[in-house]
Amino acid sequence: MSVPPECAARAEAAYLGLALGDALGATVEFMTPREIRAQFKVHRDIKGGGWLKLKPGQVTDDTTMALALGEAILADGGRVEPLSCARAFDAWMRAKPVDIGNTVRRNLIAFRKTGSPVAPPSEHDAGNGALMRVLPVALATLGQDEAAVRAAVEAQAHVTHHNPDSDAACLFLALTVQDALAGAPLRHLYRRRIAPFVAAYPAFAYRTRRRENPSGWVVETLQAVLQALLDTGSFEDCLIDVVNRGGDADTTGAIAGMLAGALYGREALPARWLRALDPAMREACRTQARALLPA
Repeated sequence: MSVPPECAARAEAAYLGLALGDALGATVEFMTPREIRAQFKVHRDIKGGGWLKLKPGQVTDDTTMALALGEAILADGGRVEPLSCARAFDAWMRAKPVDIGNTVRRNLIAFRKTGSPVAPPSEHDAGNGALMRVLPVALATLGQDEAAVRAAVEAQAHVTHHNPDSDAACLFLALTVQDALAGAPLRHLYRRRIAPFVAAYPAFAYRTRRRENPSGWVVETLQAVLQALLDTGSFEDCLIDVVNRGGDADTTGAIAGMLAGALYGREALPARWLRALDPAMREACRTQARALLPA
């Protein structure tokens, strides 16, 4: 499959969007919307800080786990192999990341003990940890049929999150990003992906009320992201909307960023945010995005 230059540029924008949303949202992670308004009025700049006391432009586990996954996929020639994913995540955890989710930690410790790269199915593992890192799979499987995308999505997800809600969200996000990479406008994404997904999985219905202070539950995460995506008209507005909802803001920012980046393209990314992003991370996202695409 030959990837057009515009698609490759959108892939780069999606990966940079993930990192930008992560860095922007980390400042207000675990704050409520009221607390954000009191401190910032509107939080709109990458400035570090937050509960993790990050340096300006620093990212969290959302971006670094995605990059670890992408390296594993590249080492396997574009395939998504469960054991390679598990080893990559384990090495990432051993390197003492700035943050790590409880479900990720627990199931990676279990992998160390058992050697099995597939966590047992659990109704309690419906967090957003597999969703936030799914972008490398979307890029590596571009052009493949839905069954192949599903298998690849679940291969990485089940290392830490073996749960049907997580699986459904991860497949939806990968397919939606792929459509956006191909140049599909937002109305097309709504008709082809968003509306059918919510019809099939009504727990994810996002129009019942405004999702403020979203938790790490994958349902609340995706509800906040979809509201922000559909109620705004630019990359910047989408990310500002979603992170100012507080809660798990680095992850909602990262997921909204990959979607909006693929949708709006490289030129839509704010120059001030790109300048603020850690330079090494900026280059890693650019390089890996293009390397993961099919030759």
